[in-house]
Amino acid sequence: MRINVFSDVCLRVLMLLGEAPESVTFTSRVIAGDVGTPYNHVSKAIMRLRELGLVEVIRGRSGGVRISDLGRSATVGALLRQLDTRTDLAACDSPNGPCPLINGCGLRGALRRARESFYRELDGIIIAALPHGKSATPVLVELGLVR
Repeated sequence: MRINVFSDVCLRVLMLLGEAPESVTFTSRVIAGDVGTPYNHVSKAIMRLRELGLVEVIRGRSGGVRISDLGRSATVGALLRQLDTRTDLAACDSPNGPCPLINGCGLRGALRRARESFYRELDGIIIAALPHGKSATPVLVELGLVR
């Protein structure tokens, strides 16, 4: 299975925020630089993560983004399920009409079950626990949050 770019950005944002101390907020621009993703992609990801209750956005001069309590316990599988907008993995319908094998084909169901198995395998992995200490340390040192 393959995740889309938007899901990847959302995972990166949560991993970065999950590694930071609870009281620390990041601006969208800082997050974009730290996860190596364009600012506009990160902004859209933050908006969606906020809608899902996984991050808190504080407005104003000293505002920023931080992970919420719900975000600290979110799993990879649950997040990917919520972000997946594809109804079918197989393109059984095309501009030329439906596939002629659609009535007797089991591909759609098999792919749906495979996708759910993929997510189920990731349900036990907490996103905030994925960074292994040293991975975010250079970012946190650069921001003056740790020594």
